[in-house]
Amino acid sequence: MAELTTLARPYAKAAFGFALANNDLAAWSGMLATLSAVTQDDTVKAALSSPALTAEQSVAQVKNLLADELSTQGENFVTLLADNKRLTLLPMIAEQFEVLKAKQEKLSHVEISSAYDVDQATQDKLAKALSDKLNCSVDIDTTVDTNLIGGAVVRAGDLVIDNSVRSRLAKLHESLNA
Repeated sequence: MAELTTLARPYAKAAFGFALANNDLAAWSGMLATLSAVTQDDTVKAALSSPALTAEQSVAQVKNLLADELSTQGENFVTLLADNKRLTLLPMIAEQFEVLKAKQEKLSHVEISSAYDVDQATQDKLAKALSDKLNCSVDIDTTVDTNLIGGAVVRAGDLVIDNSVRSRLAKLHESLNA
């Protein structure tokens, strides 16, 4: 998996650099998301990974599926990927593109898992505090995890803040057994 991510990174950076230079981040984001979704379909994935298809045939299949969705530059990008037998990397390329786009736009996606539903007022307070801490705008998704017993776990990229009762009990258990 890490190897595929490494292979996808230069393509994502190149697409991002081109989109940024042409002030076209939103269009490229949408185009890559669509390409990612299409290439994740089992039938399409099997067809594109077939050794019987040439690069030109793979590109033609993608163009037929997404005729109105691809710009000329998008078609060129797909051709480049097909020539290098990298069409299967499109989901990872789209994911890495979105990470680069979020950094550029100073936007961070934050996931909050809590033992109970988080009301909107609390979400707003958390969004404000996290926005100040991370120095960017935040987009919050909340989920309920009853295994936490109480408290919450906040994930923003590599940052994890575990303020759950389950975590505190585990630390207490660890210190008593040490």
